[in-house]
Amino acid sequence: MGFQRAVHDGFEDWRVEFAQMLVAGGGVGLGHGWCKGRSTAELLGIDDYIPPYASASGEVILKGVNYASAAAGIRSETGQQLGARISLSGQIQNYQNTVSQVVNLLGDEDTAANYLGKCIYSVGLGSNDYLNNYFMPQFYSTSRQFTPEDYADNLMQQYAQDLRTLYSYGARKLALIGVGQIGCSPNALAQNSADGATCVQRINSACQIFNSKLKSLVDQLNNNFADARFIYINAYGIFQDLIQRPSAFGFTVTNAGCCGVGRNNGQITCLPLQTPCQNRDQYLFWDAFHPSDAANVVVGRRSYSAQSPSDAYPIDIRRLAQI
Repeated sequence: MGFQRAVHDGFEDWRVEFAQMLVAGGGVGLGHGWCKGRSTAELLGIDDYIPPYASASGEVILKGVNYASAAAGIRSETGQQLGARISLSGQIQNYQNTVSQVVNLLGDEDTAANYLGKCIYSVGLGSNDYLNNYFMPQFYSTSRQFTPEDYADNLMQQYAQDLRTLYSYGARKLALIGVGQIGCSPNALAQNSADGATCVQRINSACQIFNSKLKSLVDQLNNNFADARFIYINAYGIFQDLIQRPSAFGFTVTNAGCCGVGRNNGQITCLPLQTPCQNRDQYLFWDAFHPSDAANVVVGRRSYSAQSPSDAYPIDIRRLAQI
């Protein structure tokens, strides 16, 4: 999560990012060069990375703060097998600390509230709650406790609570990014696909359940908070287009990482000092889990300006910024 002020197309806007990142970097906020967050931010007129919460202080925070935490999720235990991380609730606590600093910098709560109300909050959570929780039964019991439907309901309950907290601390323009096609990642293919090319339907089905409930949550939140606007970004659908029509986007390899180890370059993610592929722009995936820079550019641009009616609901980020 972060917030950032910019000038674009003759209007002023601010961008805020809340996000989890997948294992080994990547995701929204940081990544291997390009990322969805950066490409969208550049379209908003922001020409640099949004600084991380750990190092942002003073007036720097008025230009943006990124609260992303590798392997973190909506549930507090998600990603714990990988070590320390900050869940969404913890990221929001950090944001609350930033809000206090904004009040001090701007002089009073009303001025700060007006400032924050013009921010765009980009929130992308959920992937790790499946990758590093539900579909990792050797470490977590959630797949034995919950059906996919019940698990998505459990996630939505916590997610909704955290989003309401964001609203209570000034958030008024929020873009909620859905979960992508985790079942098509090189890691999922390496472990669960007989031919190494057919996406794992049970994983993707769970992601679709989550996304359907997230879209419904957007309607619920818009109905409950008339002075705010929540939107849903259909990352799953955009990525499906890339998988079904790869040549239209310049991709020649859709089932293996550009950098990785083992079957599909997906059994172990990219290692330090490992030499990646030479034609990375032709790979849909960078490593075992993360889309490539080229793929992230497409997703980021379509999040900003929808090319299909299903890309964003009810409006895209470009229109959100203009409100």
